[in-house]
Amino acid sequence: MSASNPRPAEELIAILDFGGQYTQLIARRVRECGVYCEIFPYDEPVEKIRSRGPRGIIFSGGPASVYEPSAPQVDLAIYGLGVPVLGICYGFQLMAYQLGGQVVAAERREYGRTEVQIIDNSGLFAGISNPFVCWMSHGDVVEKAPEGFIVSALTAGTPVAAMENRSERLYGVQFHPEVAHTPKGIDVLRNFLRNVCRVSGTWTPQSFIESSVREIRERVGNSRVICGLSGGVDSSCTAVLVHKAIGDQLTCIFVDHGLLRLGEAEKVRQTFERHFNIRLVYVDAQERFLKRLKGITDPEAKRKIIGEEFVRVFEEEASKITDAKFLAQGTLYPDVIESGTRNAATIKSHHNVGGLPDDMQLEIIEPLRYLFKDEVRAVAAELGLPEEIVWRQPFPGPGLAIRIVGEVTKDRLERLRKADDIVVSEIKRAGWYRKLWMGFAILAPIRSVGVMGDQRTYLDTIVLRAVTSEDGMTADWARLPYEVLERISNRIINEVDGINRVVYDISSKPPATMEWE
Repeated sequence: MSASNPRPAEELIAILDFGGQYTQLIARRVRECGVYCEIFPYDEPVEKIRSRGPRGIIFSGGPASVYEPSAPQVDLAIYGLGVPVLGICYGFQLMAYQLGGQVVAAERREYGRTEVQIIDNSGLFAGISNPFVCWMSHGDVVEKAPEGFIVSALTAGTPVAAMENRSERLYGVQFHPEVAHTPKGIDVLRNFLRNVCRVSGTWTPQSFIESSVREIRERVGNSRVICGLSGGVDSSCTAVLVHKAIGDQLTCIFVDHGLLRLGEAEKVRQTFERHFNIRLVYVDAQERFLKRLKGITDPEAKRKIIGEEFVRVFEEEASKITDAKFLAQGTLYPDVIESGTRNAATIKSHHNVGGLPDDMQLEIIEPLRYLFKDEVRAVAAELGLPEEIVWRQPFPGPGLAIRIVGEVTKDRLERLRKADDIVVSEIKRAGWYRKLWMGFAILAPIRSVGVMGDQRTYLDTIVLRAVTSEDGMTADWARLPYEVLERISNRIINEVDGINRVVYDISSKPPATMEWE
């Protein structure tokens, strides 16, 4: 198995991850500036970084202290690449430490909103009002900048809040410019990107489409490609993008694994028959998947079984298509990150990342692999996909199997489908669908006592999950109006057999995840 790693833009900013909680947010802010970036492990070999030709490098924050024996460090050769470097928080302290400055434990730690005094506003702080508010989160401080650096900002508790070596194009800030609590942070990043790295900031949905189409054509040649189509924005965007590149060399396969939402299989078929001239093969594999899932209760086992079965179905269909060599998938950046990297623990295996079998025969094409969800929506809209697809809420590849806690059966699926349809319809009715990242029902393995029709009941529980988010990496529970919650609860209990209780999940991500499994 091999995966494609396309370069969606000529201008690349490399972000080295030191395990900071805001690393993905740095990437989001860089992209908001119209500049393409990727996240790499902090110990990525310097030659590999050089080979990608980055226009700039950003060191992320992290939980370590530079004085710890096991503290992550970078190869000193990275400072000699001739590429601008910006260190943030731990990355800033590491730069100072490695280049001869003094880093010490702070007498008074700084956490939260802090006022920054600009000393020199001709570099990172050009055009930014003085003073400004930033977000601090650190226990160590840079007491003295390395030789060749000027101190360009300070705070009451931090003598070196920012430093710059303009001749070597090395910069660092103690605060976090990537968070919303630093209102002018995006301007600091933009100054680094535009004025120091000299990038043009022209990475747009249209430029992404143009470069992706070119790369797909070059890689595929005259071979045929299969795309797994679910009807969600990720797979739909992938299908239309690949079709734009290679036309009828693409065959989409829609696998009805029996784990879809109410009426979804038919909606997907109708949508693509009406809007797109793309070859579509429908595969009814409901019994096949249910048989594999029988008796399985572990979430990871479910994901891996479903991921493997998907690929097996694709390979069987591929054997019927002459010259089929590639499998196109709608993998996104959060999928890759959550499925585990060298510096990020596996949160859960996504069926199209960690769930793929090692011996599969098809090569993988993942044109959206480095995009966040909102970026995918922008690309999808640029490609002309219908609004109902562009704004469809995320739905996991394993489907309702991971929204049923415990074993997946036909009866439990039917119960959850009806409850979930009520949730979605009431959220739409209340005008909340576009405000939410996701809103859905979960069938919990919890039975409770109730009273219905003067009779004692002992029935299942439905959990309502509704969250808001910008990019899927973090999320907060949605403050749905009480009247909406009341309608959802009343309808589910009255219309769905076997349910006598509805509860609302008010957990954020982290510590929870979007899904329950």
